[in-house]
Amino acid sequence: MDAELTSLSLTHVRYDPSDHLSHLSAWLALVPQALCVIYVTLIWSTREIEVLLMFAGQMACELLNFGLKRWIKEERPQQMHGKGYGMPSSHSQFVSFFSISLALFLLVRHRPSDGHQSSNNVPGAAIYPTYKQSSLLERLLLSLLAMAGAASVCVSRIYLSYHTPKQVMVGVAAGAIFALLWFVSTTILRRSGWVEWSLETQLARLVRMRDLIVTEDLQDAGWARWDERRKLMKHKKKT
Repeated sequence: MDAELTSLSLTHVRYDPSDHLSHLSAWLALVPQALCVIYVTLIWSTREIEVLLMFAGQMACELLNFGLKRWIKEERPQQMHGKGYGMPSSHSQFVSFFSISLALFLLVRHRPSDGHQSSNNVPGAAIYPTYKQSSLLERLLLSLLAMAGAASVCVSRIYLSYHTPKQVMVGVAAGAIFALLWFVSTTILRRSGWVEWSLETQLARLVRMRDLIVTEDLQDAGWARWDERRKLMKHKKKT
């Protein structure tokens, strides 16, 4: 006798196809999955310890939500009964942690230098030009954009009847509080030297982990070095 099959519900979202807002809300339900892909992509491509720390906090926040749901055991709204517990909303907690963590990084921890650092004291090292750094206003607008996106995801969970307003608000509160606690914890790790120590371990050096994004401008990511190299190549062609 064949075993009864079931579906992988990771991206399974129920919505009203005749309602455009319902359709949009269904797409917003995929934001946490998209953010996880972005996290992993950034960790692989930049090897930044700050991104890794934020992702670790995000996963810890998800683990907290898993425990809270099974402790509180509150059902979802009537339309979604039988689809797991609803208190607190995992989507709301996820995006709340992400948006608050990003804002704390951009507005508190991120301190871009006024110009591109040169290596005057290092023999043979290149000196790169100075470029405009992202302003506090730009970082504030980016933080507000992240929070607006998080708010839209939260509203979509109520609109699709996956959660009650109370379940969403508790999820937002849990994500925000955990983001603050995680930020304080990682700040302590930084100031006590544990982050610097971890970067000196054999494993960190093997995978080339680094810690530049705290002081290096977000818009740079090596662009200044590439621009200088491009200008040098053009100069060589002319001569």
